[in-house]
Amino acid sequence: MAKWEEFSGSIEMSRIYHERYHKAVSNPVRKNILKMIAEGKSEDEIIERLGISRKELDYHLQILEWGFCIERTENGWKITKEGEIIDYL
Repeated sequence: MAKWEEFSGSIEMSRIYHERYHKAVSNPVRKNILKMIAEGKSEDEIIERLGISRKELDYHLQILEWGFCIERTENGWKITKEGEIIDYL
């Protein structure tokens, strides 16, 4: 997964980074998903609590990962430094 360092070399790359990040955290469903990941909820628990389909969850997880907010681990998803914004939302 891309990290900030890869985008910090130019103003244009920095702009792309911030646009991706903003898109990821500006959606209310994704904010809730971030909160639940931070709480240690599984994908199945997130689907049940939000009443969304697996396909919808996969889409939102993809956007959150693309926006630098989460990363996949062998045990599931974890919040990145950028994803810690959830503490302030």
